[in-house]
Amino acid sequence: MSKTVTMRIENTLYEKLKEHAKSENRTLSNFIETATLKYIEQIELVDEYEMREILSNTDLLERLKRGSSDAKNKKGRFV
Repeated sequence: MSKTVTMRIENTLYEKLKEHAKSENRTLSNFIETATLKYIEQIELVDEYEMREILSNTDLLERLKRGSSDAKNKKGRFV
């Protein structure tokens, strides 16, 4: 179910948002929602470069495996 949100923004930002929404043939509300979802998607996902870096870090991978094993065995203190 959709929710109504009221927010206060500076007039210059409002005009920019309105302009971009119009250029994409969207309502202001839809533009803000879409832009917010894109932002959240970008910050929540790991890009290819970050994933390569994670997978090449053998110490990190070993600690993650150990932590996963400890969690399965209910070993240690969980915060």
